[in-house]
Amino acid sequence: MKSCSIRAEDDHCRSSGVSCIMSVDEDARWLEWVTKQFESIAGDDKEINLCEFKTALKVKESFFAERFFALFDSDGSGSISLDELLKALDLLIHGTETDKLRFLFQVYDVDGSGSIDPDELRTVLKSCLSESAISLPEEKLDDLTLVLFESADTDNSGSITFEELKEELENFPEVMENLTISAANWLKPPDLDQNKHQTPRYLTRAYWQNNSRKLLFLFGYGVLNLLLFVVAMLRHSDGGVWLMVARGCGQCLNFNCTFIVVLMLRRCLTWLRATWVVRVLPLDQNILLHQIVGYAIFCFSLGHAIAHVVNFANLSQHSEFLLWEYLLTTRPMIGWVKGTASLTGVVLLLLICLMVLCSSTFVRRSGHFEVFYWSHLSYIWVLILLIVHCANFWKWFVVPGLLFLLEKIVGIAVSRMGGLYIVEVNLLPSKVTHLVIKRPQFFHFKPGDYIYINIPVIAKYEWHPFTISSAPEQSDTLWLHVRSMGQWTNRLYEYFRQTDSMELCSGRLATSLKKRRQQAKAEQDQLFGSASADRAVASTEDESIELTMFRQNGFHSGETSSLQSGAQGLVEHVMDEPGPAEGEEAPSLREVSAKFAENHRVCNIKCYVDGPYGTPTRQIFTSEHAVLIGAGIGITPFASILQSIMYRYRLRKQNCPSCNFSWCENLKDSDMTLRKVDFIWINRDQKSFEWFVSLLTKLEMDQADEEPEGRFLEMHMYMTSALSKNDMKAIGLQMALDLLAKKEKKDSITGLRTRTQPGRPEWGKVFQKLSKENKGKVHVFYCGAPSLAKAIKAQCERFGFNFYKENF
Repeated sequence: MKSCSIRAEDDHCRSSGVSCIMSVDEDARWLEWVTKQFESIAGDDKEINLCEFKTALKVKESFFAERFFALFDSDGSGSISLDELLKALDLLIHGTETDKLRFLFQVYDVDGSGSIDPDELRTVLKSCLSESAISLPEEKLDDLTLVLFESADTDNSGSITFEELKEELENFPEVMENLTISAANWLKPPDLDQNKHQTPRYLTRAYWQNNSRKLLFLFGYGVLNLLLFVVAMLRHSDGGVWLMVARGCGQCLNFNCTFIVVLMLRRCLTWLRATWVVRVLPLDQNILLHQIVGYAIFCFSLGHAIAHVVNFANLSQHSEFLLWEYLLTTRPMIGWVKGTASLTGVVLLLLICLMVLCSSTFVRRSGHFEVFYWSHLSYIWVLILLIVHCANFWKWFVVPGLLFLLEKIVGIAVSRMGGLYIVEVNLLPSKVTHLVIKRPQFFHFKPGDYIYINIPVIAKYEWHPFTISSAPEQSDTLWLHVRSMGQWTNRLYEYFRQTDSMELCSGRLATSLKKRRQQAKAEQDQLFGSASADRAVASTEDESIELTMFRQNGFHSGETSSLQSGAQGLVEHVMDEPGPAEGEEAPSLREVSAKFAENHRVCNIKCYVDGPYGTPTRQIFTSEHAVLIGAGIGITPFASILQSIMYRYRLRKQNCPSCNFSWCENLKDSDMTLRKVDFIWINRDQKSFEWFVSLLTKLEMDQADEEPEGRFLEMHMYMTSALSKNDMKAIGLQMALDLLAKKEKKDSITGLRTRTQPGRPEWGKVFQKLSKENKGKVHVFYCGAPSLAKAIKAQCERFGFNFYKENF
């Protein structure tokens, strides 16, 4: 690279010993950008004080703000000038590894003695935990401090020198790739690559190859609408241009209002997913197609209405009827049912506009799902009015309409049969409600399927879709995990949170429930072939599974021992789990029991279920290399899938009769062709992992020790609130967590063998690694926020992976 041509910058580079690694244009832009940002926060005095510095860097822990400020303030004036800021940032952004390490060492060397003692390191790590929003017990913090200190203090002198710290960091090469202060991104110029011309994603070859079915179907759909429009116009060419447009739009409305009903045939679509049709038609895109057809109906309705208004305006000039009479009365006798075409058309237009408005993303995602739900039920009136409005619509609608009616009748009949009851409820972190529903014998589903549930005590007439989070092999109950994000889900959580709901419990129910659990445990032990409860898939009766948090409360005296033994097992589990960071004592047995009594309900609440309905995840078992990506509560479909996968995997598992050695035969059968499963779970904070961490622990334990082609199931955990390894505010913590994980064979954050990675996944690197494994065609299944889906789908197109997204 060329050296900087700007004299001031050139002098600065030579004086600080920093090599200039940016080009002339990049360096000039960086200088201009930093100056602009400095002026925006410095105010009139052209100086940044500590308070302004904390606000600008957005650091949570004042320790780092104060340390960085002290090091940036080279003259000790108590404020930072532009020159001081430029010098410090130039070192962090452009400096050599040694320069950056020297700065890091000065941050850790709190007393300025030239070495780091254990107490200083503990203070830094404690601040690192706070900065990364990680909560660990004081004992765990001590362990992290000692393991890092012992590793770095190679001469056992009782302190860490700069050379020892540098040597320790060389064991973590990924840390040195881009060591900087990530919170100072506001002082870094925009990436120049963003300004370079890039081919739009929708014009790339990879996009067209990976979306061929959808694009061909949309092309055929567009051509069909065009043909219908043109043919209808030609048939009415003698009525004038505006009548031709009205008839053309009307014919397209006949087709689209029928087609949108076809896309609502969930049972038929679920059945078709099990046939060859799924390889030809984009059945997994039915929600997207439903939205596209809905907007097409809206546009054709507007065109149809406008064309008729103009046509009526022309007619009113040469007839006895005025324009308003054409539009709002039956006097002109337009229409096949007593001249009601105009009146029904006005009502239809209003209803369609209302449905489009209330189905917008803003309404559905802003906690007002009920507005969307009830407004969408007006489709019943729309279909009735269409039959009255148009003489030919019934001919289009009769077959799909009968199928739709039959589906509704079957759905009502199935939902009212079997007498479903919610038998247990658990209130989990982040306002997640875990429902356990008694499963009827006739209810069969596939992993990843979803159902519509109606709970009359919450809302008598509302049905809401949720993914089944239990495995089909769990024969006695269904699990649902409901995140509180709207009015109905919040009412559900609050209903069970109220202490009044404890009255739902009864001694009779508890007794029958205990008996049912014992029977179910025997069934599952036989089903999964487990030698002990520790080897079983997570279930409602497993006392060691924190996920379910099923603890009986309010039992008769004869059942007290069961509760006490379960709570005692829980205490042992809690001792190993992350806890408060402020030195709180471990919870006592009574405290743990009280906690579960507060968050757990045994109940007997009537509910109705419609389903199950299939999703794209049904194709997981026909894949060779499946990558499951869940974001937050998006793990729920994969909870069911992972349990079912491991059940099938267990059937292939072989054990040596004379030793503890186990392996898995690599077999392909009609039931499952999977050779490798990668599970990626992305969460915002530490508490979010508590939903399913115990289930994942079981899945890790169930895997064979040695396998011919490596581990069958690999897990990848990401915590987005935690700072990345190359951030100066987190590097020490992440190094300590790595060292302690190797020593204890488990992660300090989740307790899993899999190390929790800080920050967000770098999808390019993740997919590059997956493509090199050569385990067969990669199929990526995602459930979570739509914004993340776009980024993952773009990477799938780049690497040629198939992408499937969970939709409702």
